[in-house]
Amino acid sequence: MKIDRLIGILSILLQKDKITALELAERFEVSRRTINRDIEALCKAGIPIATKQGKDGGIYIIDGYKIDKTLLTSSDMQMILAGLGSLDSISKTNNVSILKQKLSIDKTSIMPANQNVLIDLSSWNKTLIVEKIEILKYAIDNKKLLSFMYYAPSGQSKRTIEPYYLVFNWSSWYLWGYCKKREDYRLFKLGRMTEITALGSFEKRNAPMPELNDNKLFDYNYEIKAIINKKYKWRIIEECGIDSFKEMENGDLILTFAFSDKESAINWALSFKNNAEIIYPDELRISLKEIASYIGVTPETLSHIRKKLSLNEKS
Repeated sequence: MKIDRLIGILSILLQKDKITALELAERFEVSRRTINRDIEALCKAGIPIATKQGKDGGIYIIDGYKIDKTLLTSSDMQMILAGLGSLDSISKTNNVSILKQKLSIDKTSIMPANQNVLIDLSSWNKTLIVEKIEILKYAIDNKKLLSFMYYAPSGQSKRTIEPYYLVFNWSSWYLWGYCKKREDYRLFKLGRMTEITALGSFEKRNAPMPELNDNKLFDYNYEIKAIINKKYKWRIIEECGIDSFKEMENGDLILTFAFSDKESAINWALSFKNNAEIIYPDELRISLKEIASYIGVTPETLSHIRKKLSLNEKS
């Protein structure tokens, strides 16, 4: 893409005192004529680039320019390259890797050997999520309607939307677009989308930015309160957050949290075996007792059975 090349050229010019058009053409695998057009485009954008003919000639940024070579510091470039590296985890092509190479022409001055920021944007089911992202990126870039089946706690439905943004938030991928069925903008979780198909073109709207508050990302409408054994404090902090509970004198936790529905809350509670006591709502506490008594086992045994069944399904 031209914008990638322009960014790469600008980065190189900020790092090197001078470089020839031939060197740039070879690095970006384009003709010298294309490089000359790129340099002209950068000049029009306000970057004071000059050229010098002769043996020691080349292309360079005029000395004293206010952004000078401090525009991208070593720390800045590390963050940029870490971000680009994260895109590798959801890309089927090597375009991102090539761009990283172009940006880091002088790695000794930009990237220290102890780079310590590594990001992976893929999910545990990487192949499936990458395929979905490729389709969605194509639809967004080419203004194509998307059709898909969507599975939510309220049930499944066929949706047709105008896609506008791909969003990575809270370890999950989402699609933000205008839903024809709801006649409004909606956030769709990629993991719940199947049978994704690109349709005909649409006229792009002036779409608002995605709404990423908790009410949009999660269907929080079933609140519970529970006493959790202190040995599961690590799990509560990881899943619910440090502000979701209060500690009792004996170290156990009084948790207040919300789920998308009652079924989700039941499955969550059973996963603790007998180390979680539901104190609110009453219907949830009663349902857990009924489930255990219905099959004649204790909640702990029931949880063990559910775990074994789950393992058998995966195998």
